[in-house]
Amino acid sequence: MANHLFDLIRLYGTDTAKTFIETEDGTRFTYDDLFAATGRFANALVAAGVKPGDRVAVQVEKSPGAIFLYLACVRAGAIFLPLNTGYTFAELEYFLSDAEPALVVCDPAKREGIAEIAAKTGVPAVETLGRARDGSLWHKAGAEKPGFDTVSRGPDDLAAILYTSGTTGRSKGAMLTHDNLASNALTLKDYWKFTSDDVLLHALPIFHTHGLFVATNTILMAGASMLFLPKFDADKVFELMPRATTMMGVPTFYVRLVQDQRLTEHATRHMRLFVSGSAPLLAETHRAFREMTGQAILERYGMTETNMNTSNPYDGERIAGTVGFPLPGVSLRVADPETGAKLAQGEIGMIEVKGPNVFKGYWRMPEKTAAEFREDGFFITGDLGKIDDSGYVHIVGRGKDLVISGGYNVYPKEIETEIDGMAGVVESAVIGVPHPDFGEGVTAVVVAEKGAKLDERVILGALEGRLAKFKLPKRVIVVDDLPRNTMGKVQKNLLRDAYKGIYGG
Repeated sequence: MANHLFDLIRLYGTDTAKTFIETEDGTRFTYDDLFAATGRFANALVAAGVKPGDRVAVQVEKSPGAIFLYLACVRAGAIFLPLNTGYTFAELEYFLSDAEPALVVCDPAKREGIAEIAAKTGVPAVETLGRARDGSLWHKAGAEKPGFDTVSRGPDDLAAILYTSGTTGRSKGAMLTHDNLASNALTLKDYWKFTSDDVLLHALPIFHTHGLFVATNTILMAGASMLFLPKFDADKVFELMPRATTMMGVPTFYVRLVQDQRLTEHATRHMRLFVSGSAPLLAETHRAFREMTGQAILERYGMTETNMNTSNPYDGERIAGTVGFPLPGVSLRVADPETGAKLAQGEIGMIEVKGPNVFKGYWRMPEKTAAEFREDGFFITGDLGKIDDSGYVHIVGRGKDLVISGGYNVYPKEIETEIDGMAGVVESAVIGVPHPDFGEGVTAVVVAEKGAKLDERVILGALEGRLAKFKLPKRVIVVDDLPRNTMGKVQKNLLRDAYKGIYGG
C-alpha cells in the first residue's frame, strides 16, 4: 500500500547491502537491516495496540534502534513524538497528557518513573528501548517477523509531532506531515548535492528537527551512510573524519573544533561539506574555520514548524552572518510585524514563509494555529530579519524572546515562572546573552525581597530537578529592580546590553 514517506525511503535505498548506520564501536546496519528492523518494530507496535493515527511518545538515548522505531512508526501509520532526553518527569507529564499517546517508549533505567506518569495520564502501554540493543521493545521486535504490510499514508497525513516551547510556558505540538518531511529532505539532498557515496558524521541528538529530520532523512533520500556518534566528542570526530564526507552540527561543535590544534586543512581534506544550524554561527567562528581548513561552513535557517527554510549556497559565496537564500519551493518575505505588509528589500521586519515544508498546525490548538498564519498561507516565524541587496537572508533578532543555547530552544517565561514561585523572589527576567560555547547563555536577572537570603547558588539549587539541564541559567544576577518602559514592561534589551560581556564576550 502507498506510504508517502516510506515509499521514498525504499525508492532511494535500493542498494540494500550498503551500510546505513555504523556506530562508534563498529557495528554496522545495512539498508537491508533497516527494512527488516522497521518491519519487526512495526509488528511490535501493532502488537502493543498502536493503530494508524496513534501517537507514540519516545524518550530514549540516541541509538540505531531509535531510528528504526521512528521509521517503524511511519510504516505503521503512527505519529512519532520524540521527547528531549533532558526533560524531567515533571515536564513529561504535560506532554503525555496533551498528546495522549497510545504508547510511550523510554530508556530502561527510567521505566518506573515513566510508568507512574503514564498511569496518571492514561497512557495504556509503556515499553523500553536501550542503547545496547536492550529493552522490552527491542526484545519484542526481535521475536517478530521482518515482513510488514506498510500502512497506507498520503502526503498530508501526520508523520510526527514535535513540541516547541511556548512563550506562555505551555508547549505547542507542531504537526508535521509525510510531505513536510519528504519534500524538505529531497530538496536538501539536491541543494547540498548528497549522493549514495556520502558518509555523514552524525553527532547530533535525534529528538529534534536537526538530527532526526535534516540529517537522517536527507541521508535516507540519498541512499547514503552515517557514522553515528552518541554525542559530540572531538576525539571521535577527528578519528572518524577521514572516513566521512559531510558533517552537520550546531555552532557549539564548530567553536570546539576551531579551538583544537588538530583542525587543519589536512584533517578535513576528505570532507566536502560542513553544515551549521539550530543557532546563529558567530562570524568569528566562520572565519577561523575557513582560515584553518580552507573550507567555509554552510549555515542554514529552519525551525521546528517549518523544517529548513533557507541555506547558503553549495556553489557560491557562503557569507558569515547570513543564512543564505530561500530553498527551492520555499517562499520567504519580510513583513511589518503589525500589519503584515511586505517590506522593501533591506528593511527589518518579521520573516514569514510558505511552502511544502511548513507544518500543518499546532496539535489541538486551532486558535493558536490560525493566529500564526496570514490569510494567504504564510507562516509568521517570530524571527526578525532582512533580505540584503544580493538576496541573502539575515536573522537579526527574535520577536518572542526565544533563547537558543547550544542549539536548544529555551523560552524565558518557563524559567521565570519557576523562579518567581520561590520564596523571597519579587520577580525575574530571563535573557540570552552571547556565550562563546553555547551561542547564547541562559541568564536570569532576579529581584529579591529585602532581607531575603537569595544568591546565585540558592536559586540554581532550587531549580535543579525542576527543569531540563539545558534550560538552567548559566548565571543568576540578583539586582534591586528591573528596567521598565513608560508602559511598565521590562526592557530586556537593556538587560541584554548590560550583561552582554558576562561570559567574556
